[in-house]
Amino acid sequence: MAEFIHKTLIVGSGPAGYTAAIYASRANLKPVLFTGREPGGQLITTTEVENFPGYPQGTDGATMMEDFRMQAERFGTEVIYSSITRVDLATGQGYHSIWTESDEEYHTHTVIIATGAGANYLGLESEQRLISKGVSACAVCDGFFFKNLVVGVVGGGDTACEDATYLAKLCPTVHLFVRRDELRASKIMQQRLFATENVHIHWNTEVEEVLGHNAVTGVRLINNRTNHTSVMELAGLFVAIGHTPRTELFKAYLQTDDTGYIITQPGTSRTDVAGVFACGDAMDRVYRQAVTAAGTGCCAALDAERYLVRNNL
Repeated sequence: MAEFIHKTLIVGSGPAGYTAAIYASRANLKPVLFTGREPGGQLITTTEVENFPGYPQGTDGATMMEDFRMQAERFGTEVIYSSITRVDLATGQGYHSIWTESDEEYHTHTVIIATGAGANYLGLESEQRLISKGVSACAVCDGFFFKNLVVGVVGGGDTACEDATYLAKLCPTVHLFVRRDELRASKIMQQRLFATENVHIHWNTEVEEVLGHNAVTGVRLINNRTNHTSVMELAGLFVAIGHTPRTELFKAYLQTDDTGYIITQPGTSRTDVAGVFACGDAMDRVYRQAVTAAGTGCCAALDAERYLVRNNL
């Protein structure tokens, strides 16, 4: 038997992880939260957040995550600035084990996974330099800032089509850059896209460079059939080529879908392993918003608490 078994350990420090910590702390579960290599998660790179309730004047992502952290610590959460490098979620001894990057071992009756997901980018130096300066991977989050401006979207799947049609309600013109001569999106999404008059599709087209110093001013494009290059003026570029959930550590133990998102039991945060719960973008491939992540973090803490009570732990 392990020397000391925690009631709950939380892996991840975005809105889902910190919300889980707030609820778990208030339930006297004495949670320990491991921040990972990016304390605060994806929101740390978001310069303006205007759609999270409780911030009427808006805020920036880093400030909001600092508020979350302070609130979690206020109720007794222990925050450890470390990544988890190894887990054992099937010990058969009534508890789970995790190891940090410094090889410290922790045992726990419940684990809440809030490791999030990372947006896939094109890998251009200019793109990375201009993230949050006109380059975005979330049209719902940032589209409002480009109201009445001309923007571009990169991608050919459902997300790209959805982003383009969403932005078309805000922007006079939306250019969709598709690297193939057809869309991968579902037929219904294609129909909606084709019916949106102010979306212009550029087939066989790739972004070679994002232009601008302190803000996006345009893109340099290449037609991959003809090798013809051109420059287009844009105020913003939305990259919609998918997300990768940060769930690699858990795949040997938990059921995931074909893209790596952890599968939870419908209407709950419960995974297929007893005592293990998932929340936020690690299990949500649909909404991927800070407020929905926070909501599922609350659910995970409540589910963990009920599990502990039910099993007299």
